[in-house]
Amino acid sequence: MGSKVIEMTEIVKKFYIGTPNELTILKGMTLHVEEGEFVSIVGASGSGKSTLMNIIGALDAPTSGEYILGGEDMGSMKGNMVADIRNRKIGFVFQTFNLIPRTSALKNVELPMLYAGVSRSKRITRAKELMALVGMDDRMKHLPNELSGGQKQRVAIARAMANDPDIILADEPTGALDTETGRMVMDIFHKLNREQGKTIVLITHNPELAAETSRIIAISDGQIIREEFTGMERGSHCESA
Repeated sequence: MGSKVIEMTEIVKKFYIGTPNELTILKGMTLHVEEGEFVSIVGASGSGKSTLMNIIGALDAPTSGEYILGGEDMGSMKGNMVADIRNRKIGFVFQTFNLIPRTSALKNVELPMLYAGVSRSKRITRAKELMALVGMDDRMKHLPNELSGGQKQRVAIARAMANDPDIILADEPTGALDTETGRMVMDIFHKLNREQGKTIVLITHNPELAAETSRIIAISDGQIIREEFTGMERGSHCESA
């Protein structure tokens, strides 16, 4: 812990600017996340969670405010530079898995490395290591439609780790899974946080999952309304059998 990997200051996000339908979704949000933290962002539907995630993940730019990601001022970056930083520094895990249908699990995990220009032999070696890490080494050749929801999400986590990012952004990662499978996915996140020191930002509406993280950031109507330290230190969560 110590250095900040996410520094957002007075972030405003508006849509339909200059029209009668102009909407302000984020209203001057300031948010800092330190290296190695496991934080959750909670809020009702429409609170601004997804908009905030898109800005943290450099998928969208704020209307105003400053965003420093891993020491880089995202406001001064142009298109290709943003894509490059995003591919190197952030791994994404979505509720809907977002795997490529006609591509094997292993090749799905390789994909971010392909974009990053990693050689084929290194890609395959790392993808196999990551599949083993998430307990999917016996499913490498399977296509996504041959996998259960939990297996797809484990492949998605392996893919998020492909370029060894500083941050994993997980948007409702257990939302489409049953309780037991969701537990397994959360255990993987705890393992990555504890053993590899990954900074994890979990977007969730589930208070039980949020309570497993070291800090809960509650947002409503585009603003942070509460921050709560749970007392969960890194690695203190016991994995269930």
